[in-house]
Amino acid sequence: MCLGSTKGSGLYFHFVKSETKTAGGLPARTVMTSLFKSDQFKKLPSGVYTSPVAAITCEDAFQSMYAQLQCGLCQRHRVVRVGAVFATGILRAIRFFQRNWEQLAADIEAGVITDRVTDPSVREAVAGILRVDPELAQFIRSEGSSSGDNNGGGIIRRVWPNTKYVGAIVTGSMAQYVPTLNHYSGGLPIVSVMYASSECTVGINLRSLCDPSEVSYTIMPNMAYFEFLPVDDAAAGVYDGAAAASHQHLVELAGVEAGREYELVVTTYAGLSRYRVGDVLRVTGFHNAAPRFRFVRRANVVLSVDTADKTVEAELHRASSALLLSAATAPPCWTTPAGRASRASRATTSSTGS
Repeated sequence: MCLGSTKGSGLYFHFVKSETKTAGGLPARTVMTSLFKSDQFKKLPSGVYTSPVAAITCEDAFQSMYAQLQCGLCQRHRVVRVGAVFATGILRAIRFFQRNWEQLAADIEAGVITDRVTDPSVREAVAGILRVDPELAQFIRSEGSSSGDNNGGGIIRRVWPNTKYVGAIVTGSMAQYVPTLNHYSGGLPIVSVMYASSECTVGINLRSLCDPSEVSYTIMPNMAYFEFLPVDDAAAGVYDGAAAASHQHLVELAGVEAGREYELVVTTYAGLSRYRVGDVLRVTGFHNAAPRFRFVRRANVVLSVDTADKTVEAELHRASSALLLSAATAPPCWTTPAGRASRASRATTSSTGS
């Protein structure tokens, strides 16, 4: 979805994860990996994204990021939107640029990609885009060498001057990265278009340009059969997702109440029956008769202290932010090494070109 940007391309940092096979031989992989490896994605019109498919589907994280960023720099004036699935994807790309700008500039000056990118299909794809451009190489050196002066403030606007908005998930645990995104983007609108999970697509944001703190999604009832478990009942363990006899605790779509929180339960076309997705949603209002929900958190994600006090993620983040604010400092974007970080399989999904 281009939100009115009918011309130009999107610089979206997309990545795939390694996959396994089930005992029956079926591929087991993340929903985004399935999308990016699908024929539908590979057949998108040329120019929708600046990144070639070979760069996106490369499983080596460094080579994939390097190639996508290189292609985005070579086509910097065509870019009208910058994004990733999660907000952290954009932050990783900016940090990657700050660490590798010298090599990126050298490649553009020579017209040949670095030997550190060894995947033949990636090299071939980038070779079709990379051209000798001393002026661009000098611009990248200037931007890279000065990015430390204000910690990269406004870098997205400067490097990709025609960018209209930044697209990424900024709800739930991703909300903590909004100030950093605002810093890097120079205040560009942050857009989160769609809410989806591995199980099914759930809803869309009908107010795409709203403030990130006000993002709500209108449920699309044709995507699955949606039911809702009140958070109080979920905490009490009255519904385990398996016993049909417990269905009386579930609330149908038409029965939810504004201001209340519910855990999402879906019955899908693919065969899931009353499956607990694990997302906690708050009803913020209605669009006609369709409820609007805000993603709150993943269920059962808490910090437990001495088994008595349980602190949810949002409360922990508010407390740590207040402490750091008083010390006039800022937290790192993450503390877990990327290779060991747990997979983010839920939350809301931003527009991926659909």
